[in-house]
Amino acid sequence: MVAMSFPDFRDGSVLATSFTGTLTERCGKAVERIPVPLRLADWLAANGLAVDSCAQPQLDRARELRESIHAALTAVAEQEPIPSSATRVLNDCSTHGQASAILTPEGMRKWQLGSASVDDALSVIAADAISIIAGERDGRVALCASPTCRAAFFDTSRSRTRKWCDMGTCGNREKKARFLAGKRNSSLRT
Repeated sequence: MVAMSFPDFRDGSVLATSFTGTLTERCGKAVERIPVPLRLADWLAANGLAVDSCAQPQLDRARELRESIHAALTAVAEQEPIPSSATRVLNDCSTHGQASAILTPEGMRKWQLGSASVDDALSVIAADAISIIAGERDGRVALCASPTCRAAFFDTSRSRTRKWCDMGTCGNREKKARFLAGKRNSSLRT
């Protein structure tokens, strides 16, 4: 039996934008991080939303939600109207799950899925996205400054001027490119 290798997940502190990060390099050579149903189940478990199983129709629905969240967040970041199709998918996913917010002994909110189904998990992700889009959380929606990435992210930095979806990937890559371009330009002048 051959073990399959998949791209690593990108960690994030905001559920909805982390979910949109399961497709990276959207404007370059796109990297699909949930190519099969098992990887969606893995991502959900890694984000506290473990499900019993996942099949191709649920993966297709999850991708539809992911792209709707990205479209809505992109519209918010660019101060444009939210596409009605994105609103429809977000609302539909949000209302089709049976998840509850519970309080942990540490005083943190945790989601408890009603039936450990993908629909329950997607409802949590949709609800998180809706809270961001509706402006209920302290932060701002922005788009990654990397021309190949353009991922939507939620900036909670003190100054709200973050430029990169992830400093460890896009930020470092862009800074390295500027550094090397500067070195090339200085060597051409000498």
